[in-house]
Amino acid sequence: RPLNKTLSAARAAELCLTAEETLAQLPSNAPRPRYVIGTEVPVPGGEQEATTEMTVSSAADTEETINITRNEFLKRGLEDAWDRVIAVVVQPGVEFGDEALFEYNPAQTAKLSRFIRQYNHLVYEAHSTDYQTQTALRNLVKDHFAILKVGPALTFAFREAIFALAMIEEEWLGKRTDAQLSDVRQRLEEAMLAHPVYWQKYYFGNQAERHFARRYSFSDRIRYYWTVPAVNAALTQLLDNLSGKPIPASLLSQYLPVQYKRIRAGTLKNSPQACIYNKVAAVLSDYSAACGY
Repeated sequence: RPLNKTLSAARAAELCLTAEETLAQLPSNAPRPRYVIGTEVPVPGGEQEATTEMTVSSAADTEETINITRNEFLKRGLEDAWDRVIAVVVQPGVEFGDEALFEYNPAQTAKLSRFIRQYNHLVYEAHSTDYQTQTALRNLVKDHFAILKVGPALTFAFREAIFALAMIEEEWLGKRTDAQLSDVRQRLEEAMLAHPVYWQKYYFGNQAERHFARRYSFSDRIRYYWTVPAVNAALTQLLDNLSGKPIPASLLSQYLPVQYKRIRAGTLKNSPQACIYNKVAAVLSDYSAACGY
């Protein structure tokens, strides 16, 4: 059950007080921290259960959060720190789950968007903007949801790149007697079955459906397994196998077509590492564009 707002705000203020006391011990020219308040969000990492709609934070609840938190700050003499609060976390109706993606709908947040305009120093932090289109991200920023929280969409892109490279490895080196394949996808599956704690509350259905979700779910619970020693060793083997000489262009075209075009254009190095970085950077570029960069 969620904590009541007063208790949550009091804990936030205590954390801020500790940060400010630590700041006082630093040189006078040390950067002064900025703060984001609010807790009205679901559990991190995407929805755990299937749902057909998302609830948008109400302006009334958001105002209450701001006022209660401000009072807790002022009780502790944190007036200066309050002036450095830059955002409040809200749910603008965007979310993702195992298979579902909830697109941003500006009409649903019109009242919430108008409300924040009365605070000169505040914007919103939008919870779970993963997998939103560039247009949706741009609309979020325009509507004062200026801090865009993202994570699984980046690790999902990383996973896509690794799986594409694993397919390239299999097609290119699979019949060579002098090559030892990484089997990175199999090592991941073994790790997830051996330690299901990170995915079992998110993936449901029969055995085949759970197997598919472990690999391809938007929730991307696979991200918690890349540091498992056997998986990490397989990933290293994959990169080593594909780094000896340039990856054949035909395989890049088949499995990493965007990166293939950039390699052909001379704007991207033909290496597995470069392809991985570029795949993730392509997701980040949507966020940069939404913020005007």
